[in-house]
Amino acid sequence: MARLIAWLGMLLTLATPAMAVNSASPNRLEQFGDLTIHYNAFGSGLLQPAVAQKAGLIRSKGQGVINITAIKDGKTVATRVDGSVADLTGREDALRFKPISENGSVSYMAQFDVQPDSEATYVFTINVKASDGSIHTLRFNQQIFSDE
Repeated sequence: MARLIAWLGMLLTLATPAMAVNSASPNRLEQFGDLTIHYNAFGSGLLQPAVAQKAGLIRSKGQGVINITAIKDGKTVATRVDGSVADLTGREDALRFKPISENGSVSYMAQFDVQPDSEATYVFTINVKASDGSIHTLRFNQQIFSDE
């Protein structure tokens, strides 16, 4: 778990420039009772090649990444994650999340198209279905810089 948290911390650090302008929570988390959902979105060019390869992600100026992690009682928990991303013109695409597991911890990542060599704001709607069947919805805007 410590390795996954360090890996997620690295992703958050790498993505700091991508978080400059948005209406997401400044802490990149939402609390739903005893379930905490951490989230982040950024241009995939910010990923180190080895990290992208290990996670099965494509590094490209035309790709963004969104990362979702659910934590309960200090541990990551398995959930079902789906959602969509839209640009400000209204073009919307479904997100296909895949679990990324390491040392018993799990995070969910999806890639999405971004306009290459630009900065644009994207609107995310993410649904996280907890093991008790409850569905928690996150909605946030985030500016993505894709010139890396």
